[in-house]
Amino acid sequence: MSERRLSAPDVLRGIAIAGTFAANVWVFADPRGPAAVLAGFTDGWWVDTVLRSAANGKFLALLTLLFGIGMELQYRSAVRRGMARPARYLARAAILFTEGLLHYVLVFEFDVLMGYAIASVLVAWLVGRSRGMRIAAGAVAGGFVVLVVGALTVAGGAGDAGALPPYPPTWTGQWWVRLAEAGLYRAELVLIVPSAVMLFLVGSALLRAGVLDEGGARLRRNLMAVGAAGVVLNAMTVLGGPDWILVERYLVAPVVALGLLALVPAVLLRMRGTAGPVRRGFTAIGRTALTCYVGQNVVAAVLFHPWGFGLAEAFAGLAPPVRTVAVVGVWIGVMVLSALAASGWLRRHDRGPVEMVTQRLLARRAPEPVRT
Repeated sequence: MSERRLSAPDVLRGIAIAGTFAANVWVFADPRGPAAVLAGFTDGWWVDTVLRSAANGKFLALLTLLFGIGMELQYRSAVRRGMARPARYLARAAILFTEGLLHYVLVFEFDVLMGYAIASVLVAWLVGRSRGMRIAAGAVAGGFVVLVVGALTVAGGAGDAGALPPYPPTWTGQWWVRLAEAGLYRAELVLIVPSAVMLFLVGSALLRAGVLDEGGARLRRNLMAVGAAGVVLNAMTVLGGPDWILVERYLVAPVVALGLLALVPAVLLRMRGTAGPVRRGFTAIGRTALTCYVGQNVVAAVLFHPWGFGLAEAFAGLAPPVRTVAVVGVWIGVMVLSALAASGWLRRHDRGPVEMVTQRLLARRAPEPVRT
């Protein structure tokens, strides 16, 4: 395999992390906090709507596909060592769930790590099963998502913003609200988990089909065509208004993500010469993806919340074009900081700090795997 083939997952993860933060930054930048999400961001300039729509769910779906590709690579490694499944995966999932729980309580209401941890336990078992079983499991999970999203869309929304108390101005106050309102904030796990199961399995299947290989050009062209159709569908959901936000996030976004998964390797395989600073930055972020995902949200919380620098309230008083530029400017600044910090860290270490903690916990607490 070529170096370009091997670098594609890291670049893709970096792009996915950047795009995920491009969606999250609008939540942090709204003084209403989670209530803005549940209200469907009904206020604001139309350009804000376009930018939020461009990021909503697409890069999270891409990240989920890449998680599935990672699980497939772990499965292959386990098979080469004569093991029935990726070593110590229950322990790995438990650590990821704990990291997600801490991230949820201390930092951000819309954490996805907890859902990934739950879904990965099932997929770690499924990835080595027959093709028919994997297709059936993915179809059941995907069908469940379609049914739930359809029912919620017909009912007219994803949540009740009016049921939430005012967003607390203190850090500890936000903890308590996240704990008290966990039933509402964590209700999205009903969609995150089956959606992740489906996309993990799709990512695994696409890697087996050669989506990242030089010989996978035809598959990538087909996926890019699918992604282009997803962009058209996404425009239709935007025109449909905030009641279609779940359709956009859970049904349309994965279609667009398939196109992104194919587009990036296609571009990388055409590139020649040394990687430029942008590609190196995305690669560094991709190699420290978990650290950057959590770290970017921590930085945004400090910047936007009243207990930090209070930028959400400050930006709320700006005229729409200026506020939009300010929010996008924060996103760019955090991404540049992430790339520089990740690059500097990787000069001395082979993985990010959060990834290192995970690896050390696995080494200390997980039992030795049983060989077949």
